[in-house]
Amino acid sequence: MDLKENLVSRHLVFNEKNSKNKFVDELRHEAIEIFDKQGFPNKKDEEWKYTNLAPLLKTDYKLFPESEDISIGYQDVKQYFIHDMDTYKIVFVNGIYSSYLSSTTHEEADICVLSSAMSKMMHQPVVENFYGKIADRKQSLVSLNTAFFKDGAYIYVPDKVILSKPIQLMFFSTANESEVMYHPRNLVVLGNNSQAQIIERHQTLNGKSNLTNVVTEIHVGKNSELDYYKVQNDSLEASLIDNTFIEQERDSRVAVQTFSFGGKITRNNLNFKQKGENCNSILNGVTVISGKQHVDHHTLVEHTEPHCESHELYKGIYDEQSHGVFNGKVFVHPEAQKLNAFQQNNNVLLTNQATIDTKPQLEIFADDVKCSHGCTVGQLDDSALFYMQQRGIPKNEAKALLLYAFAADVLEHVQIPQIKKRITKLIAQKLGVNIDFDL
Repeated sequence: MDLKENLVSRHLVFNEKNSKNKFVDELRHEAIEIFDKQGFPNKKDEEWKYTNLAPLLKTDYKLFPESEDISIGYQDVKQYFIHDMDTYKIVFVNGIYSSYLSSTTHEEADICVLSSAMSKMMHQPVVENFYGKIADRKQSLVSLNTAFFKDGAYIYVPDKVILSKPIQLMFFSTANESEVMYHPRNLVVLGNNSQAQIIERHQTLNGKSNLTNVVTEIHVGKNSELDYYKVQNDSLEASLIDNTFIEQERDSRVAVQTFSFGGKITRNNLNFKQKGENCNSILNGVTVISGKQHVDHHTLVEHTEPHCESHELYKGIYDEQSHGVFNGKVFVHPEAQKLNAFQQNNNVLLTNQATIDTKPQLEIFADDVKCSHGCTVGQLDDSALFYMQQRGIPKNEAKALLLYAFAADVLEHVQIPQIKKRITKLIAQKLGVNIDFDL
């Protein structure tokens, strides 16, 4: 029995053990039928042409660890937190909420656990209005997540609330008995005139070839702002498929910054839909990988209303035999007049074995717009490297400085100094130097 058939056959028992309510159960039954028909995506699908999941699907994953031991201390995972600032924390260990490691609230906002929110009447209106309504339920991996999700974060920021501190959303895997497939599900809802900052990270601590298939649904109300940071620096055995769907109401601003440094295979599906005038969508990313690592960024910005903006900038640095993919699409509907859409993907290949497949796309059905896109693929400037060495800078440090300068314009958009400091340190580590870059 292959993995797809195995998952479908196990769904009935899983749902009986993890039944939430009629609303969620009906979505789960619909989802497993979609997944049963579609199966896992393969390289024959245009959207998955350059990312082959087949090697990952040979493993008979556990849906959840056989033992749900979450007895790890803060000292065991401290290095993965941004710990030099005060934050709310929602932490999951082996798919289970860890109250010991978490710091949640119901005072200025509801920052808690989705399974708990689904079981309480006070949260039902928000859950039923947005859960399963923002993500594309027809995508096979989204449907697989819907069918098997057990827990995740629930973040609801009411109207006119500016969160007093950022939220750290952390997922740790420590299970040692076998490889596990995780399906976290997050729901983030910002009311009107509100603001929030969120940092998300998935970390495997056991050296296993785990596979995480996460879905995050985000609704941002009128005149609200959201800054979302994804820090991806997992072990070389672990793989991540990240499906994020964002809908924006008028006058809202959303920025998603994705920093991809680690993992075996990483696939980021980032989807924006602007549902009102004067929306601003910002998509930035930095990828620095080596070995045989693979990172694939697939983005979609859908402009449906006039007077909106989207700005997209992804930078990639690829060493050894690593492989990058960038496929960014901006879709402009006929009604979306007088908008400004910018998209750029720039890449540096450090060896002849490193590869990048890049495909920026514009589909425009409006006639009064400013849209541009482009991509570059190249190598380090030998003359600049030589110039720096002539002035006494060792070759490795000179190379690192040039590469950091290449990625620096993305870091300029980071709003939290502690995040910028952490990302800068990770870039230095990935480039193999011990340099305190000037922030």
